Amino acid sequence: MSVGKIFKFHNDLDTDQIIASQYLLLPTIDEMKVHTFESLDPEFPHKVKPGDFVVGGENFGCGSSREQAPSVLKALGVKAVVAKSFARIFYRNAINIGLPVIVCKELPDAVEDGDEMELSLLEGTAHAKGRTYPCTKLPPYMQEILNQGGLIASLNKEGE
Repeated sequence: MSVGKIFKFHNDLDTDQIIASQYLLLPTIDEMKVHTFESLDPEFPHKVKPGDFVVGGENFGCGSSREQAPSVLKALGVKAVVAKSFARIFYRNAINIGLPVIVCKELPDAVEDGDEMELSLLEGTAHAKGRTYPCTKLPPYMQEILNQGGLIASLNKEGE
């Protein structure tokens, strides 16, 4: 069970809005993360705290396939991204690095920026504003991949 603040974004949020292409030239994710959501909310990297949540609408993470988009969110301590739906490549990149991406059809329309939310990955529920919303319930093997830090970390551990 995780509790955190919601940072809410719109439908069709593309990876260039998460991290603009000019910052991909920076050598590390730590240098890139201070530019996360710069065109939408320049203060986001200073406001978000470890354990907070990004909530979006339909087609979250569309656009280019840059893996830096979920990486900067994870580096800032975002606990999970909850949206109505995800672009397939963003979803895959997030799982690869161990950032939970949770489909929750009803929650995004019911919450506002700054609301508090409780998320249970095990139960597949989100609780906000006095109501519980059904979300993707990740199978145990997916939970284990996320617990190990993502698919890449999980595969590296298998090879040890």
